[in-house]
Amino acid sequence: MPTDQPTWSTWQDFRAAQQELVLAAGTAAHIPVTIRYIDWGEAQLGTVLLMHGIPTWGYLYHAVIPPLVKAGYRVLVPDFLGHGWSDRRDRFDRSFQDQARMIVALLSALGLEQVDMVGHDTGGAVALILAIEHPAVVNHLVITNAVCYDRFDDDMLDFGHPLRWKPRPVADLVAALEESLAAGLSNQSRLTAEFRAGIIAPWASEEGKLSLLRNAAALNANQTMALVDRHGNITARTLILWGMDDPWQRAEDGRQLASEIPGAVFQPLEQASHWVQQDAPERFSQALLEFFAD
Repeated sequence: MPTDQPTWSTWQDFRAAQQELVLAAGTAAHIPVTIRYIDWGEAQLGTVLLMHGIPTWGYLYHAVIPPLVKAGYRVLVPDFLGHGWSDRRDRFDRSFQDQARMIVALLSALGLEQVDMVGHDTGGAVALILAIEHPAVVNHLVITNAVCYDRFDDDMLDFGHPLRWKPRPVADLVAALEESLAAGLSNQSRLTAEFRAGIIAPWASEEGKLSLLRNAAALNANQTMALVDRHGNITARTLILWGMDDPWQRAEDGRQLASEIPGAVFQPLEQASHWVQQDAPERFSQALLEFFAD
């Protein structure tokens, strides 16, 4: 894995830096699946796993990875099944449980027994599953602006309708995604042309559009509500890190989550919204480093 400082300046550079691994049938899905991921840095202080949500991919963390690497962490950033540039065939489930199985298989394939885990949006739901069902894997746990309880964005649920969006042109989906990116940032100067293009790139084709619709179809409150009674079983040291301007995943959910996980701390990030990694990358990274070091 590269150990120098990441130097990507475009989303294409980021994509080119991703590695590729095929997970065998029966590990993450009933068929072999290809996972794309960033694996960067030397694990002097440990390994950090950064998990995105919908409709993003690992590029969401492009400004967060360098300070973590500089501080002495190995940083692993996979694209979920059906997301980004990982396997996008219309042949497997993309549920939160299936994404968790993929992460377990990926960590095993890379020989990683324990990581500091960060989960955003649907990645937060996956992180909760892992902390509950695979506690030995999770050292520190960070949940940030996560899908939890029954709070799901109406627009994303609409994408998952099997008939409503499939016949519509890719341009319509791109326009809807552009609106979503703008709505989820407090600082509109952070909505750079590069960030917009990078997040949207995987979905700007017929293959990508269908994969995003299938990802959205996997959004289901039953999956998150099934975790609620077990939030109290989480043993990892936990930080709930929340961009307070989020129009979708509200801070009250983060506070409730913190109250249900033993010893969890709720830390607000003011003047930051849902895409907090882009809105406030320096403060986000610093919060992670301080928590991991404590």
